[in-house]
Order: sequence, then structure tokens, then C-alpha cells
Amino acid sequence: MVVSTINGTSPLSHSNGTTIPLSTFSRNSFVNVEKGDPVAFRPYWEKVRDECTVEIKGDEWMSYLGDTNNLCWYMVPQMRDAILRLHNVVGNAVTKDKFLVLGTGSSQLYQALLYALSPSESSYRPINVVAAAPYYSEYKDATDILQSRLFQWTGDAALYDKDEPYIEVVTSPNNPDGTLRVPVVNSGVEGKIIYDLAYYWPQYTPITDQLDHDVMVFTFSKCTGHAGSRIGWAFVKDIEVAKKMIRFVQLNSIGVSRESQIRAAKMIGVICDGYKNLKSIESDHLFFDYSKRLMKERWEKFKGAIEKSKVFTLTKYPTSYCHFNKDLSEQYPAFAWLKCLEGIKDGESYLEKLKIRTRGGGRFGVDAKYVRVSMIGTEDEFIELCTRLSNAKRE
Repeated sequence: MVVSTINGTSPLSHSNGTTIPLSTFSRNSFVNVEKGDPVAFRPYWEKVRDECTVEIKGDEWMSYLGDTNNLCWYMVPQMRDAILRLHNVVGNAVTKDKFLVLGTGSSQLYQALLYALSPSESSYRPINVVAAAPYYSEYKDATDILQSRLFQWTGDAALYDKDEPYIEVVTSPNNPDGTLRVPVVNSGVEGKIIYDLAYYWPQYTPITDQLDHDVMVFTFSKCTGHAGSRIGWAFVKDIEVAKKMIRFVQLNSIGVSRESQIRAAKMIGVICDGYKNLKSIESDHLFFDYSKRLMKERWEKFKGAIEKSKVFTLTKYPTSYCHFNKDLSEQYPAFAWLKCLEGIKDGESYLEKLKIRTRGGGRFGVDAKYVRVSMIGTEDEFIELCTRLSNAKRE
């Protein structure tokens, strides 16, 4: 990327050795890092666009049915094979002896799981749904919007002390703070656990274990950056839970778009082919190598900007051995979780004055002095974000 100076100003340099070039944003424009739109990896897909091209003729993929021999009847065989191959390459999940359920993004799968894991007795009280704060900001709304008699949002899992049935959502790495999570509910009743593993991919975190939970949810969006394809999947141990999830998807959307499945399968194939042909391919064409390098570079620049501002503190992450990359590595989460220093009570409002749109701690079940910032937007957005944070001063 070629970056010119503006008004004779040079790119910003920080004490940790990183340099932030100037962006093309005007002073009056907002930098929107509130959303989690994963477009940071677009340059990679531009390089391999010809390898990923899919042609679908007018008479193809017209049926509701994908594979009538599969429990998940709307999933096409190419999608199933691609998902299993991807996890075999990355080594982040045990897929054997589990049922694969496809959804229109992990958002649909979340609601399908709430339905499938809730007690079936109509006279039973709604089951409580909890997640440890700070929790993903959309869990509450996604739970409450249906106003279901089967389940209800109850809040922070760490504070849950009822001897009643519950569903705990464990997001690891966590959104918003990137920490690795385990269940925390302390109750006399055994609960049901949903593991949301949207960010358990090598560009964000070391792959420390091949996870083997009863319910594990993944998403194409955060794996490759193709949020618009709306593809998510879950590995489920209990066939009855899987059947209820599939029934929910059937009633909700009558399956998942065949076109999206074919495109997603093609892209996953490109990723896996790269690692199959390691000796004959450059590292820039290895998706997880490219995306991890990008995330690492962004985090180094971002830390320099935060250090210079002296307005926020950042979450610290441990270094762990990654079985995929076969090296020691830090975490490079998709979001930065900032805490305001003393004197600033509302991080979102403070950054709004700097024309930076973020998502405040209240949305995540914690104090307003915390704020979430996306690290996976466009390069221009990221450069401008670092520039404005570098110039931030405590009020």
C-alpha cells in the first residue's frame, strides 16, 4: 500500500518500533470500529480470486434438498466434506462421532440450540441462559427477541446461583476481550453448555487443544472473513439435539442457501489445498499464515498507539504453543478490549468525541469504562483508528 504524507506530516512512530502511515480519512469523518465486519482479509482473497471462482448454471441447485442420506438433509456433500477437511487441517476440533449441523450463520445456530436444549415439557419454567461477563453483546437480544416460553436471558454466568436448569454459553476466545474461557456457573443443577468457537482459528489464537465438547459452534464469517455468505456449523454429540436443531432451521429458513454452500466449500478447499502443497506454495498464499501475520502487525501498531495515548489499558494475553503453527505464539484477537484510566467514566462517549464509533461495556454486561474496538476492518479504518488513539489525551 502506498501512503503519502498530508500537510507535510510524517507517519507516526512509536517506542515499540512500529510505524503507522497516514490514512485517507478526513478529520470530520467517523471511524466506525463498532461493528465486527471481518473485511481485513480481503487482500488475500483478491490474490486468489481466480482459484475461488464458482460458476453456477441456471438449472443447478434448484432443490431444497442437499443430501437426503444425511441427517442434515439440506447440506450438500461438498460443504460437509470441506468442513471436515478444514478441521482436520487446523486440528481445532474433534469431529468423529458427532453430528454436523449447518446453519445460516452461527446466529441462527445459537437460536436453534436454545430451542433444542430447552426442556420440552410445556408446563416447565423457561430455562435460564447465561454467559460470563463480559459476554458477546448480541446474546441477550438474540435470546429475548423471540419472547419464548422455553428460555430466557438471565445474565452473568459468574453470578448465577439458582438451583434451576440453565444453558451456559462459553465463548472462547471470548468476544469482546479475547480471553480463553471455561464454564463458570456454580450450581447444584447440572447445566447444558454451548461452546461458541467463532474465533478459535490460528490467526486469532494459538491452537492449544483439539477441543472435544458436546456442542461446538463455528462460523465461516470469522474463519475466512466471508460474513456475507452466512454459513455456520455446529458439531453436536447428541442426535436428538441435532434433530431438533435441524427442525428449527427447517421451520426458520428451510435450510441453507445452496449457492452459499458451494462458494464456501470452494474457498475452504483453496485454504486446505495450500497446506496440502506446502513445499510448492509461497507463505503469502497460505491463508492462516497470511491472516495471522496481518493480525500480528495490527496488534503491534495498536499497542504502540495505546502506549502513546496513556488513556487506556489493554488486556494482556499469555503466550502458548500452537499445534497448528508449531511454535510459541501470542493471541491476536479480532477485538481490542480497552479500559479507560481514572477520570474517564464512559469509554464509548469519550471516543465518540474523537469521531471513533465503538461499542461500550454496558452492552457486554460490564462497566461503561470498558469499550470494544474492532481489529478486523479495512486497512484505512485501522490506520486512522491508531492515529486518533495516538493523539488522544486524558481530559
